[in-house]
Amino acid sequence: MAQERPLSPHLMIYKPQLTSMMSITHRLTGAALAGGSLLLVWWVVALAPGPDYFAYVQAIMASVPGQIVLFGFSVAVYYHLSNGIRHLFWDFGFNLSIEGVKRTGYMVMASTLALTAVTWAMVWGS
Repeated sequence: MAQERPLSPHLMIYKPQLTSMMSITHRLTGAALAGGSLLLVWWVVALAPGPDYFAYVQAIMASVPGQIVLFGFSVAVYYHLSNGIRHLFWDFGFNLSIEGVKRTGYMVMASTLALTAVTWAMVWGS
């Protein structure tokens, strides 16, 4: 008879932690950056057919749904950048303690909010 072996605990048993949520978010923002890059390419390529098509694409980007997408893209860029820098420091052995990981996690969130706010303040100010 086969001996029953214990099963690995399911993810729903564990309480979400800052590090696991930030890891998942890093992966999601990476995927969002792939989609947002296609949007950026579409905007640049819209220059080729002429000013009428470019104006059409600009109108889409300036619409409320377009601005929401661009805002989300900017959040993804800044989060992924900040968290990537955090990982670079980890690669050199800095802030690998529990306290350091939590502190840098909050720093990533703060820098994401600050950089996004500054960017959009400049967009709305122009």
